[in-house]
Amino acid sequence: MTKQFAVIGNPIEQSRSPELHHAFAAKTGVDLNYQKILTPLDGFESTAKDFFARNGVGINVTVPFKEQAFALCDQLTERARIAKAVNTLWMQDGKLHGDNTDGQGLVAAMQALGWHLDNSRILILGAGGATRGVIYPLAQAGAKQIVIANRTLARAEQLVEDLSAAVPQTELKATGLEQLSGEYDFVINATSASLTGDTLQLPESLIFHHAYEMAYGKPSSFLDQAQQRQVPATDGYGMLVGQAIEAFSIWNGVKPELKDFL
Repeated sequence: MTKQFAVIGNPIEQSRSPELHHAFAAKTGVDLNYQKILTPLDGFESTAKDFFARNGVGINVTVPFKEQAFALCDQLTERARIAKAVNTLWMQDGKLHGDNTDGQGLVAAMQALGWHLDNSRILILGAGGATRGVIYPLAQAGAKQIVIANRTLARAEQLVEDLSAAVPQTELKATGLEQLSGEYDFVINATSASLTGDTLQLPESLIFHHAYEMAYGKPSSFLDQAQQRQVPATDGYGMLVGQAIEAFSIWNGVKPELKDFL
């Protein structure tokens, strides 16, 4: 019987999840159908419950419903609990399970590029949900220090306070976007600047050796600046594929190779 999956969001038109999951299925021999579901802002819970009531197997959750999905779950993985957001749902023994595969997607994408996270110093720009979701997996992958820089310093400080106990092996620090300086192995842009078309100005005093833009398919002043400095840089497409592979593997028990889809 064909397994039914979906991605739920608002907006949803831009989602590339169906093409990715159908490509994984073709490669691994899994019989599935994966659809996009646009749901009203106040309709996530009823849409998700209805999907599972009709024998749906799994749901991916995109903006703006990841926090709502988190609140609905009976069981959470460690990384979902720390992220306080869920992008992957499934039913098991009558209970709704939730995971957050975004951070693992980022780690897999960086590793696929041959970027070594062990003992690294990482600067993350932005202190929203995207940053919260990746700190634990980056720490698990060996980051020695993660500095969170945000326009509103208090938000970055709150994130450090919330997450420090979960990553005792990694030093977490907060700074303002205006105060950026120092040297880092990786700078990750988790701000919405590329999505809104805003310019992100990186000071000359900031030295970095690799640049990762979480957004994909959009012009990015962040990537432009990395390229001007001749630093290896990439957009977030690999992270998108990586998080999808992780979800596919949870649901279907088989893991496609990331390199086959980049």
